[in-house]
Amino acid sequence: MNEELVQRIRQCPTLPSLPSIAVQVLDLAQRANVDIAEIARIISKDPALSGKILRTVNSSFYGRSQHVSTISHALVILGLQSVKTLVLGFSLVSNLSKNKSKGFKHIAYWKRSIFAATAARTIANKINLVQQEEAFLAALLMDIGMLVLDQVCGEQYGEIHAKSKSHDDLARLELETLGMTHAQVGGMIAEQWKLPPLLTVPVLHHHDSASVTDASLRKLADLVYISGRCADVFVDDEAAPAIADVRNFCFSRYKLNGPDTDALLAEIGTRTKEVASLFEINIGSSTEYDAILKKANEALVDITLQSQIQATVLQEQNNELKQQALTDALTGLANRAHFDQFIAEAFANARTKKQPLAILMLDVDKFKKINDTHGHPGGDQVLRVLGRLMKAVARPQDLAARYGGEEMVLVLPATARATAATIAESVRRAICAKPVPHDKKHIPVSASIGVSVYEPGSPLQTAAQLLKAADLALYNAKNSGRNCVRVFTLKAPSANAPTAAQPVAAVAHPPSVAPAPVAKPASEAA
Repeated sequence: MNEELVQRIRQCPTLPSLPSIAVQVLDLAQRANVDIAEIARIISKDPALSGKILRTVNSSFYGRSQHVSTISHALVILGLQSVKTLVLGFSLVSNLSKNKSKGFKHIAYWKRSIFAATAARTIANKINLVQQEEAFLAALLMDIGMLVLDQVCGEQYGEIHAKSKSHDDLARLELETLGMTHAQVGGMIAEQWKLPPLLTVPVLHHHDSASVTDASLRKLADLVYISGRCADVFVDDEAAPAIADVRNFCFSRYKLNGPDTDALLAEIGTRTKEVASLFEINIGSSTEYDAILKKANEALVDITLQSQIQATVLQEQNNELKQQALTDALTGLANRAHFDQFIAEAFANARTKKQPLAILMLDVDKFKKINDTHGHPGGDQVLRVLGRLMKAVARPQDLAARYGGEEMVLVLPATARATAATIAESVRRAICAKPVPHDKKHIPVSASIGVSVYEPGSPLQTAAQLLKAADLALYNAKNSGRNCVRVFTLKAPSANAPTAAQPVAAVAHPPSVAPAPVAKPASEAA
Protein backbone atom coordinates (compact mmCIF):
# COMPACT_ATOMS: atom_id res chain seq x y z
CA MET A 1 0.00 0.00 0.00
CA ASN A 2 1.25 3.48 -0.91
CA GLU A 3 1.68 5.19 2.49
CA GLU A 4 2.39 8.56 0.88
CA LEU A 5 -0.93 8.37 -0.97
CA VAL A 6 -2.69 7.28 2.22
CA GLN A 7 -1.45 10.42 3.96
CA ARG A 8 -2.55 12.61 1.06
CA ILE A 9 -6.02 11.05 1.24
CA ARG A 10 -6.29 11.64 4.99
CA GLN A 11 -5.20 15.26 4.63
CA CYS A 12 -7.43 16.04 1.63
CA PRO A 13 -9.74 18.96 2.57
CA THR A 14 -12.38 17.91 0.03
CA LEU A 15 -12.48 14.28 1.17
CA PRO A 16 -16.05 12.91 1.10
CA SER A 17 -17.59 12.79 4.54
CA LEU A 18 -20.55 10.98 5.98
CA PRO A 19 -23.54 13.37 6.20
CA SER A 20 -24.49 14.34 9.75
CA ILE A 21 -27.94 12.78 9.52
CA ALA A 22 -26.36 9.48 8.43
CA VAL A 23 -23.90 9.67 11.34
CA GLN A 24 -26.76 10.19 13.80
CA VAL A 25 -28.83 7.32 12.38
CA LEU A 26 -25.85 4.96 12.39
CA ASP A 27 -25.02 5.89 15.98
CA LEU A 28 -28.58 5.30 17.20
CA ALA A 29 -28.95 2.07 15.22
CA GLN A 30 -25.82 0.59 16.79
CA ARG A 31 -26.93 1.18 20.37
CA ALA A 32 -28.04 -1.71 22.55
CA ASN A 33 -31.49 -0.20 23.14
CA VAL A 34 -32.48 1.19 19.77
CA ASP A 35 -34.91 4.12 20.00
CA ILE A 36 -37.00 3.78 16.84
CA ALA A 37 -39.01 6.91 17.62
CA GLU A 38 -35.82 8.99 17.94
CA ILE A 39 -34.52 7.68 14.61
CA ALA A 40 -37.84 8.53 12.94
CA ARG A 41 -37.72 12.03 14.46
CA ILE A 42 -34.18 12.69 13.16
CA ILE A 43 -34.99 11.51 9.64
CA SER A 44 -38.23 13.49 9.56
CA LYS A 45 -36.26 16.69 10.22
CA ASP A 46 -35.02 16.47 6.63
CA PRO A 47 -38.16 16.80 4.44
CA ALA A 48 -36.29 16.10 1.20
CA LEU A 49 -34.72 12.92 2.58
CA SER A 50 -37.99 11.80 4.16
CA GLY A 51 -39.82 12.31 0.87
CA LYS A 52 -37.27 10.23 -1.05
CA ILE A 53 -37.47 7.42 1.51
CA LEU A 54 -41.26 7.31 1.44
CA ARG A 55 -41.39 7.39 -2.37
CA THR A 56 -38.93 4.49 -2.46
CA VAL A 57 -40.78 2.47 0.17
CA ASN A 58 -44.02 2.86 -1.79
CA SER A 59 -42.40 2.06 -5.15
CA SER A 60 -42.59 -1.27 -6.96
CA PHE A 61 -38.91 -1.77 -6.08
CA TYR A 62 -40.01 -2.76 -2.58
CA GLY A 63 -43.29 -4.26 -3.73
CA ARG A 64 -45.35 -3.34 -0.66
CA SER A 65 -49.12 -3.50 -1.06
CA GLN A 66 -49.68 -1.40 2.07
CA HIS A 67 -49.16 2.34 1.58
CA VAL A 68 -46.59 3.87 3.94
CA SER A 69 -47.16 7.52 4.86
CA THR A 70 -44.66 8.25 7.66
CA ILE A 71 -41.05 7.39 8.52
CA SER A 72 -42.28 5.77 11.74
CA HIS A 73 -44.58 3.56 9.69
CA ALA A 74 -41.71 2.76 7.30
CA LEU A 75 -39.54 1.68 10.24
CA VAL A 76 -42.30 -0.65 11.42
CA ILE A 77 -43.14 -2.09 7.99
CA LEU A 78 -39.63 -2.38 6.49
CA GLY A 79 -37.52 -2.58 9.61
CA LEU A 80 -34.61 -0.50 10.80
CA GLN A 81 -32.07 -2.04 8.40
CA SER A 82 -33.98 -1.10 5.25
CA VAL A 83 -34.63 2.46 6.38
CA LYS A 84 -31.02 2.87 7.56
CA THR A 85 -29.83 1.73 4.12
CA LEU A 86 -32.04 4.28 2.39
CA VAL A 87 -30.85 7.07 4.71
CA LEU A 88 -27.21 6.25 4.01
CA GLY A 89 -27.82 5.77 0.30
CA PHE A 90 -29.77 8.97 -0.34
CA SER A 91 -27.63 11.18 1.90
CA LEU A 92 -24.35 9.85 0.49
CA VAL A 93 -25.44 10.17 -3.14
CA SER A 94 -26.60 13.73 -2.47
CA ASN A 95 -23.39 14.63 -0.65
CA LEU A 96 -20.94 12.89 -3.00
CA SER A 97 -22.53 14.32 -6.13
CA LYS A 98 -21.50 17.85 -5.14
CA ASN A 99 -17.72 17.51 -5.65
CA LYS A 100 -17.00 17.27 -9.37
CA SER A 101 -13.78 17.60 -11.35
CA LYS A 102 -13.30 18.11 -15.07
CA GLY A 103 -11.28 14.96 -15.80
CA PHE A 104 -13.62 12.45 -14.20
CA LYS A 105 -16.82 11.15 -15.80
CA HIS A 106 -19.23 11.63 -12.91
CA ILE A 107 -22.40 10.86 -14.87
CA ALA A 108 -20.95 7.53 -16.03
CA TYR A 109 -19.81 6.80 -12.47
CA TRP A 110 -23.26 7.26 -10.93
CA LYS A 111 -24.94 5.45 -13.80
CA ARG A 112 -22.82 2.35 -13.18
CA SER A 113 -23.26 2.66 -9.41
CA ILE A 114 -27.06 2.73 -9.51
CA PHE A 115 -27.20 -0.18 -11.98
CA ALA A 116 -24.85 -2.14 -9.69
CA ALA A 117 -26.86 -1.36 -6.55
CA THR A 118 -30.12 -2.41 -8.20
CA ALA A 119 -28.48 -5.56 -9.53
CA ALA A 120 -27.13 -6.45 -6.09
CA ARG A 121 -30.53 -6.22 -4.42
CA THR A 122 -32.28 -8.02 -7.28
CA ILE A 123 -29.79 -10.90 -7.24
CA ALA A 124 -29.84 -11.04 -3.43
CA ASN A 125 -33.61 -11.41 -3.57
CA LYS A 126 -33.29 -14.10 -6.27
CA ILE A 127 -30.87 -16.22 -4.22
CA ASN A 128 -32.74 -15.56 -0.94
CA LEU A 129 -29.84 -13.70 0.66
CA VAL A 130 -30.82 -12.14 3.97
CA GLN A 131 -28.56 -9.09 3.62
CA GLN A 132 -30.41 -7.54 0.67
CA GLU A 133 -30.15 -3.98 2.01
CA GLU A 134 -26.44 -4.32 2.74
CA ALA A 135 -25.92 -5.72 -0.76
CA PHE A 136 -27.66 -2.68 -2.27
CA LEU A 137 -25.66 -0.14 -0.27
CA ALA A 138 -22.31 -1.94 -0.63
CA ALA A 139 -22.75 -2.06 -4.41
CA LEU A 140 -23.76 1.60 -4.46
CA LEU A 141 -20.58 2.50 -2.56
CA MET A 142 -18.14 -0.08 -3.96
CA ASP A 143 -16.44 2.44 -6.26
CA ILE A 144 -16.38 5.36 -3.83
CA GLY A 145 -12.60 5.07 -3.86
CA MET A 146 -12.69 6.36 -7.44
CA LEU A 147 -14.27 9.62 -6.25
CA VAL A 148 -11.62 9.93 -3.55
CA LEU A 149 -8.75 9.28 -5.98
CA ASP A 150 -10.26 11.83 -8.33
CA GLN A 151 -10.23 14.43 -5.55
CA VAL A 152 -6.69 13.59 -4.40
CA CYS A 153 -4.91 12.84 -7.70
CA GLY A 154 -6.87 15.08 -10.06
CA GLU A 155 -5.79 14.93 -13.70
CA GLN A 156 -3.48 11.97 -13.08
CA TYR A 157 -6.43 9.85 -12.07
CA GLY A 158 -8.48 11.14 -14.99
CA GLU A 159 -5.75 9.87 -17.33
CA ILE A 160 -5.70 6.47 -15.62
CA HIS A 161 -9.46 6.25 -15.91
CA ALA A 162 -9.34 7.19 -19.59
CA LYS A 163 -6.71 4.52 -20.37
CA SER A 164 -8.60 1.66 -18.72
CA LYS A 165 -10.44 -0.75 -20.99
CA SER A 166 -12.60 -2.31 -18.28
CA HIS A 167 -13.31 -2.08 -14.57
CA ASP A 168 -10.82 -4.84 -13.77
CA ASP A 169 -8.28 -3.16 -16.02
CA LEU A 170 -8.81 0.07 -14.10
CA ALA A 171 -7.92 -1.65 -10.83
CA ARG A 172 -4.75 -3.02 -12.45
CA LEU A 173 -3.70 0.41 -13.76
CA GLU A 174 -4.43 2.03 -10.39
CA LEU A 175 -2.19 -0.47 -8.63
CA GLU A 176 0.61 -0.06 -11.18
CA THR A 177 0.49 3.74 -11.22
CA LEU A 178 -0.64 4.73 -7.72
CA GLY A 179 0.22 1.69 -5.63
CA MET A 180 -3.40 1.36 -4.49
CA THR A 181 -6.72 0.40 -6.06
CA HIS A 182 -10.01 2.25 -5.74
CA ALA A 183 -11.30 -0.77 -3.77
CA GLN A 184 -8.55 -0.34 -1.16
CA VAL A 185 -9.21 3.39 -0.94
CA GLY A 186 -12.96 2.79 -0.70
CA GLY A 187 -12.47 0.25 2.08
CA MET A 188 -10.29 2.75 3.96
CA ILE A 189 -12.96 5.46 3.68
CA ALA A 190 -15.75 3.08 4.72
CA GLU A 191 -13.78 2.10 7.83
CA GLN A 192 -13.09 5.77 8.54
CA TRP A 193 -16.84 6.36 8.43
CA LYS A 194 -17.21 3.45 10.88
CA LEU A 195 -19.51 1.54 8.57
CA PRO A 196 -20.13 -2.09 9.64
CA PRO A 197 -18.10 -5.01 8.14
CA LEU A 198 -21.12 -6.02 6.03
CA LEU A 199 -20.41 -2.83 4.05
CA THR A 200 -16.67 -2.25 4.44
CA VAL A 201 -15.55 -5.78 3.49
CA PRO A 202 -17.49 -6.00 0.18
CA VAL A 203 -16.27 -2.51 -0.77
CA LEU A 204 -12.66 -3.40 0.05
CA HIS A 205 -12.68 -6.86 -1.54
CA HIS A 206 -15.06 -6.67 -4.49
CA HIS A 207 -12.08 -7.34 -6.80
CA ASP A 208 -10.52 -10.10 -4.66
CA SER A 209 -13.32 -11.84 -2.76
CA ALA A 210 -11.26 -15.05 -2.53
CA SER A 211 -9.09 -13.37 0.12
CA VAL A 212 -12.09 -12.95 2.47
CA THR A 213 -12.01 -15.71 5.09
CA ASP A 214 -15.53 -15.25 6.48
CA ALA A 215 -17.93 -17.23 4.25
CA SER A 216 -20.92 -14.87 4.58
CA LEU A 217 -18.80 -11.78 3.90
CA ARG A 218 -17.11 -13.51 0.96
CA LYS A 219 -20.53 -14.32 -0.49
CA LEU A 220 -21.51 -10.66 -0.16
CA ALA A 221 -18.23 -9.50 -1.76
CA ASP A 222 -18.86 -11.94 -4.63
CA LEU A 223 -22.35 -10.53 -5.07
CA VAL A 224 -21.07 -6.95 -5.13
CA TYR A 225 -18.47 -7.85 -7.75
CA ILE A 226 -20.95 -9.54 -10.09
CA SER A 227 -23.43 -6.71 -9.60
CA GLY A 228 -20.75 -4.47 -11.10
CA ARG A 229 -20.48 -6.78 -14.11
CA CYS A 230 -24.28 -6.66 -14.43
CA ALA A 231 -23.98 -2.87 -14.54
CA ASP A 232 -21.33 -3.17 -17.27
CA VAL A 233 -23.91 -4.95 -19.43
CA PHE A 234 -25.88 -1.70 -19.54
CA VAL A 235 -23.08 0.89 -19.54
CA ASP A 236 -20.29 -0.62 -21.67
CA ASP A 237 -20.17 0.00 -25.41
CA GLU A 238 -19.55 -3.71 -25.97
CA ALA A 239 -21.85 -5.68 -23.68
CA ALA A 240 -20.96 -9.22 -24.81
CA PRO A 241 -17.97 -9.79 -22.47
CA ALA A 242 -19.98 -8.65 -19.45
CA ILE A 243 -22.98 -10.81 -20.43
CA ALA A 244 -20.69 -13.84 -20.79
CA ASP A 245 -19.10 -13.15 -17.39
CA VAL A 246 -22.48 -12.74 -15.67
CA ARG A 247 -23.85 -15.93 -17.24
CA ASN A 248 -20.79 -17.95 -16.23
CA PHE A 249 -20.74 -16.51 -12.71
CA CYS A 250 -24.45 -17.01 -12.09
CA PHE A 251 -24.26 -20.59 -13.31
CA SER A 252 -21.19 -21.52 -11.26
CA ARG A 253 -22.24 -19.73 -8.05
CA TYR A 254 -26.02 -19.64 -8.14
CA LYS A 255 -26.88 -22.52 -10.52
CA LEU A 256 -28.83 -20.17 -12.80
CA ASN A 257 -28.88 -21.24 -16.45
CA GLY A 258 -28.54 -18.87 -19.41
CA PRO A 259 -32.25 -18.05 -19.85
CA ASP A 260 -32.69 -17.49 -16.10
CA THR A 261 -29.71 -15.14 -16.03
CA ASP A 262 -31.01 -13.26 -19.07
CA ALA A 263 -34.37 -12.84 -17.33
CA LEU A 264 -32.54 -11.55 -14.26
CA LEU A 265 -30.62 -8.99 -16.34
CA ALA A 266 -33.83 -7.86 -18.00
CA GLU A 267 -35.40 -7.36 -14.56
CA ILE A 268 -32.34 -5.37 -13.43
CA GLY A 269 -32.66 -3.11 -16.46
CA THR A 270 -36.32 -2.42 -15.75
CA ARG A 271 -35.90 -1.87 -12.01
CA THR A 272 -32.91 0.44 -12.39
CA LYS A 273 -34.97 3.01 -14.28
CA GLU A 274 -37.24 3.39 -11.28
CA VAL A 275 -34.42 3.36 -8.70
CA ALA A 276 -32.41 5.93 -10.68
CA SER A 277 -35.44 8.18 -10.73
CA LEU A 278 -35.85 7.85 -6.96
CA PHE A 279 -32.18 8.72 -6.39
CA GLU A 280 -32.34 11.48 -9.01
CA ILE A 281 -29.48 9.92 -10.97
CA ASN A 282 -29.34 10.48 -14.71
CA ILE A 283 -28.90 7.19 -16.56
CA GLY A 284 -29.94 8.56 -19.94
CA SER A 285 -32.05 6.58 -22.36
CA SER A 286 -30.80 3.13 -21.37
CA THR A 287 -31.52 0.43 -23.93
CA GLU A 288 -33.69 -2.52 -22.95
CA TYR A 289 -31.77 -5.71 -22.19
CA ASP A 290 -33.42 -7.61 -25.06
CA ALA A 291 -32.03 -5.08 -27.52
CA ILE A 292 -28.60 -5.21 -25.87
CA LEU A 293 -28.62 -9.02 -26.05
CA LYS A 294 -29.67 -9.04 -29.69
CA LYS A 295 -26.80 -6.73 -30.58
CA ALA A 296 -24.32 -8.78 -28.53
CA ASN A 297 -25.35 -12.25 -29.75
CA GLU A 298 -22.81 -12.49 -32.56
CA ALA A 299 -19.98 -11.46 -30.26
CA LEU A 300 -21.26 -13.87 -27.60
CA VAL A 301 -20.94 -16.75 -30.07
CA ASP A 302 -17.33 -15.75 -30.71
CA ILE A 303 -16.66 -15.48 -26.97
CA THR A 304 -18.22 -18.90 -26.35
CA LEU A 305 -16.15 -20.51 -29.10
CA GLN A 306 -13.00 -18.81 -27.83
CA SER A 307 -13.76 -19.98 -24.29
CA GLN A 308 -14.22 -23.55 -25.52
CA ILE A 309 -10.92 -23.38 -27.41
CA GLN A 310 -9.15 -22.00 -24.35
CA ALA A 311 -10.72 -24.70 -22.18
CA THR A 312 -9.54 -27.39 -24.61
CA VAL A 313 -6.02 -25.97 -24.72
CA LEU A 314 -5.96 -25.70 -20.93
CA GLN A 315 -7.15 -29.30 -20.58
CA GLU A 316 -4.45 -30.47 -22.97
CA GLN A 317 -1.84 -28.52 -21.03
CA ASN A 318 -3.08 -30.01 -17.76
CA ASN A 319 -2.99 -33.50 -19.25
CA GLU A 320 0.54 -32.87 -20.49
CA LEU A 321 1.64 -31.65 -17.07
CA LYS A 322 0.07 -34.68 -15.40
CA GLN A 323 1.83 -36.94 -17.89
CA GLN A 324 5.14 -35.19 -17.22
CA ALA A 325 4.65 -35.67 -13.50
CA LEU A 326 4.25 -39.43 -14.09
CA THR A 327 7.06 -39.85 -16.63
CA ASP A 328 10.79 -40.42 -16.24
CA ALA A 329 12.48 -37.62 -18.16
CA LEU A 330 15.45 -39.66 -19.41
CA THR A 331 13.79 -42.85 -20.64
CA GLY A 332 10.26 -41.69 -21.35
CA LEU A 333 8.98 -44.59 -19.25
CA ALA A 334 6.62 -44.28 -16.31
CA ASN A 335 8.43 -43.02 -13.22
CA ARG A 336 8.57 -44.71 -9.83
CA ALA A 337 5.55 -42.85 -8.47
CA HIS A 338 3.44 -43.90 -11.46
CA PHE A 339 4.67 -47.48 -11.16
CA ASP A 340 3.87 -47.68 -7.44
CA GLN A 341 0.32 -46.51 -8.09
CA PHE A 342 -0.14 -48.81 -11.08
CA ILE A 343 1.17 -51.99 -9.43
CA ALA A 344 -1.03 -51.47 -6.37
CA GLU A 345 -4.14 -51.10 -8.55
CA ALA A 346 -3.12 -53.94 -10.87
CA PHE A 347 -2.51 -56.33 -7.97
CA ALA A 348 -5.85 -55.50 -6.35
CA ASN A 349 -7.59 -55.99 -9.71
CA ALA A 350 -5.85 -59.33 -10.27
CA ARG A 351 -6.96 -60.64 -6.89
CA THR A 352 -10.54 -59.45 -7.43
CA LYS A 353 -10.83 -60.96 -10.91
CA LYS A 354 -8.71 -64.01 -10.01
CA GLN A 355 -6.36 -63.36 -12.91
CA PRO A 356 -2.57 -63.70 -13.10
CA LEU A 357 -0.28 -60.69 -12.88
CA ALA A 358 3.34 -60.81 -13.99
CA ILE A 359 6.31 -58.51 -13.39
CA LEU A 360 9.55 -58.37 -15.33
CA MET A 361 12.40 -56.68 -13.47
CA LEU A 362 15.34 -55.82 -15.73
CA ASP A 363 18.83 -54.66 -14.78
CA VAL A 364 21.50 -53.60 -17.28
CA ASP A 365 24.56 -55.81 -16.85
CA LYS A 366 27.76 -54.07 -15.74
CA PHE A 367 26.20 -50.65 -16.14
CA LYS A 368 28.90 -49.02 -14.02
CA LYS A 369 31.50 -50.23 -16.49
CA ILE A 370 29.50 -48.71 -19.36
CA ASN A 371 29.52 -45.37 -17.53
CA ASP A 372 33.23 -45.66 -16.74
CA THR A 373 34.10 -46.52 -20.35
CA HIS A 374 31.73 -44.28 -22.29
CA GLY A 375 30.92 -41.63 -19.73
CA HIS A 376 27.51 -40.82 -18.31
CA PRO A 377 26.24 -39.62 -21.71
CA GLY A 378 26.92 -43.13 -23.01
CA GLY A 379 25.11 -44.68 -20.05
CA ASP A 380 22.18 -42.31 -20.54
CA GLN A 381 21.97 -43.28 -24.21
CA VAL A 382 21.82 -46.97 -23.25
CA LEU A 383 18.94 -46.26 -20.87
CA ARG A 384 17.11 -44.22 -23.52
CA VAL A 385 17.38 -47.04 -26.08
CA LEU A 386 16.23 -49.65 -23.56
CA GLY A 387 13.37 -47.37 -22.58
CA ARG A 388 12.18 -47.23 -26.18
CA LEU A 389 12.43 -51.01 -26.40
CA MET A 390 10.39 -51.51 -23.23
CA LYS A 391 7.71 -49.10 -24.48
CA ALA A 392 7.56 -50.98 -27.78
CA VAL A 393 7.09 -54.31 -26.00
CA ALA A 394 4.38 -53.05 -23.64
CA ARG A 395 0.79 -53.75 -24.67
CA PRO A 396 -1.94 -51.14 -24.05
CA GLN A 397 -2.82 -52.75 -20.71
CA ASP A 398 0.83 -53.07 -19.60
CA LEU A 399 3.10 -50.54 -17.92
CA ALA A 400 6.81 -50.10 -18.61
CA ALA A 401 8.59 -48.07 -15.92
CA ARG A 402 12.01 -47.03 -14.74
CA TYR A 403 12.29 -48.54 -11.29
CA GLY A 404 15.51 -46.81 -10.32
CA GLY A 405 19.01 -46.32 -11.71
CA GLU A 406 19.54 -48.91 -14.46
CA GLU A 407 16.57 -51.04 -13.34
CA MET A 408 13.37 -51.16 -15.37
CA VAL A 409 10.14 -53.05 -14.85
CA LEU A 410 7.35 -54.27 -17.07
CA VAL A 411 3.98 -55.00 -15.46
CA LEU A 412 1.88 -57.52 -17.41
CA PRO A 413 -1.75 -57.82 -16.24
CA ALA A 414 -3.63 -61.03 -17.07
CA THR A 415 -0.40 -62.74 -18.15
CA ALA A 416 0.44 -66.32 -17.18
CA ARG A 417 3.87 -67.55 -16.10
CA ALA A 418 4.86 -69.16 -19.41
CA THR A 419 3.85 -66.10 -21.44
CA ALA A 420 5.69 -63.75 -19.09
CA ALA A 421 8.84 -65.88 -19.37
CA THR A 422 8.60 -65.85 -23.16
CA ILE A 423 8.20 -62.06 -23.23
CA ALA A 424 11.17 -61.66 -20.87
CA GLU A 425 13.36 -63.83 -23.07
CA SER A 426 12.29 -61.87 -26.15
CA VAL A 427 13.27 -58.63 -24.42
CA ARG A 428 16.63 -60.07 -23.39
CA ARG A 429 17.36 -61.26 -26.93
CA ALA A 430 16.38 -57.90 -28.42
CA ILE A 431 18.72 -56.05 -26.05
CA CYS A 432 21.64 -58.27 -26.96
CA ALA A 433 20.94 -58.23 -30.67
CA LYS A 434 21.78 -54.60 -31.34
CA PRO A 435 24.61 -52.65 -29.68
CA VAL A 436 23.74 -49.07 -28.77
CA PRO A 437 25.32 -46.44 -31.06
CA HIS A 438 26.98 -43.56 -29.25
CA ASP A 439 29.66 -41.05 -30.18
CA LYS A 440 30.64 -42.95 -33.35
CA LYS A 441 30.96 -46.17 -31.34
CA HIS A 442 28.70 -49.10 -30.55
CA ILE A 443 28.13 -50.11 -26.94
CA PRO A 444 27.40 -53.85 -26.47
CA VAL A 445 24.59 -54.23 -23.95
CA SER A 446 23.03 -57.17 -22.14
CA ALA A 447 20.53 -57.40 -19.32
CA SER A 448 19.48 -59.77 -16.59
CA ILE A 449 15.75 -60.20 -16.03
CA GLY A 450 13.81 -61.55 -13.08
CA VAL A 451 10.18 -62.64 -13.48
CA SER A 452 7.55 -63.14 -10.80
CA VAL A 453 3.89 -64.03 -11.28
CA TYR A 454 0.87 -63.75 -9.04
CA GLU A 455 -1.68 -66.48 -9.78
CA PRO A 456 -4.95 -67.37 -8.06
CA GLY A 457 -4.03 -69.27 -4.92
CA SER A 458 -0.49 -67.88 -4.99
CA PRO A 459 1.22 -67.40 -1.62
CA LEU A 460 2.30 -63.96 -2.86
CA GLN A 461 -0.38 -61.94 -1.11
CA THR A 462 0.76 -58.37 -1.70
CA ALA A 463 2.24 -56.25 -4.46
CA ALA A 464 5.32 -55.79 -2.27
CA GLN A 465 5.82 -59.56 -2.08
CA LEU A 466 5.41 -59.85 -5.85
CA LEU A 467 8.09 -57.18 -6.33
CA LYS A 468 10.38 -58.87 -3.83
CA ALA A 469 9.98 -62.12 -5.73
CA ALA A 470 10.93 -60.44 -9.02
CA ASP A 471 13.95 -58.88 -7.32
CA LEU A 472 15.03 -62.32 -6.03
CA ALA A 473 14.67 -63.77 -9.50
CA LEU A 474 16.79 -60.91 -10.88
CA TYR A 475 19.42 -61.56 -8.21
CA ASN A 476 19.45 -65.22 -9.23
CA ALA A 477 19.93 -64.20 -12.87
CA LYS A 478 22.89 -62.02 -11.90
CA ASN A 479 24.43 -64.86 -9.91
CA SER A 480 23.88 -67.22 -12.85
CA GLY A 481 26.32 -65.31 -15.03
CA ARG A 482 24.13 -62.37 -16.14
CA ASN A 483 22.44 -61.98 -19.54
CA CYS A 484 19.71 -64.47 -18.69
CA VAL A 485 16.13 -64.73 -17.44
CA ARG A 486 15.09 -66.35 -14.19
CA VAL A 487 11.51 -67.00 -13.06
CA PHE A 488 10.61 -66.96 -9.37
CA THR A 489 9.30 -70.26 -7.99
CA LEU A 490 8.69 -71.17 -4.36
CA LYS A 491 10.68 -74.04 -2.88
CA ALA A 492 8.84 -77.26 -2.21
CA PRO A 493 7.64 -77.38 1.43
CA SER A 494 10.06 -78.96 3.90
CA ALA A 495 10.65 -78.98 7.61
CA ASN A 496 13.05 -76.08 7.35
CA ALA A 497 11.33 -74.17 4.53
CA PRO A 498 9.78 -70.77 5.27
CA THR A 499 6.09 -70.16 4.78
CA ALA A 500 4.65 -68.76 1.58
CA ALA A 501 4.36 -65.40 3.25
CA GLN A 502 8.16 -65.25 3.33
CA PRO A 503 9.16 -65.30 -0.35
CA VAL A 504 12.66 -64.10 0.45
CA ALA A 505 13.82 -67.73 0.81
CA ALA A 506 12.40 -68.75 -2.56
CA VAL A 507 14.53 -69.68 -5.54
CA ALA A 508 14.31 -68.72 -9.19
CA HIS A 509 14.69 -71.08 -12.11
CA PRO A 510 15.46 -70.47 -15.77
CA PRO A 511 12.43 -70.15 -18.06
CA SER A 512 11.53 -72.90 -20.47
CA VAL A 513 12.85 -70.77 -23.32
CA ALA A 514 16.57 -71.32 -23.64
CA PRO A 515 18.73 -68.18 -23.53
CA ALA A 516 20.29 -67.15 -26.79
CA PRO A 517 24.08 -67.39 -26.78
CA VAL A 518 25.73 -64.00 -26.57
CA ALA A 519 29.38 -63.39 -27.34
CA LYS A 520 30.98 -61.49 -24.50
CA PRO A 521 34.25 -59.56 -24.64
CA ALA A 522 36.92 -61.12 -22.47
CA SER A 523 37.02 -57.96 -20.42
CA GLU A 524 33.36 -58.44 -19.49
CA ALA A 525 33.48 -62.13 -18.71
CA ALA A 526 32.55 -62.72 -15.08
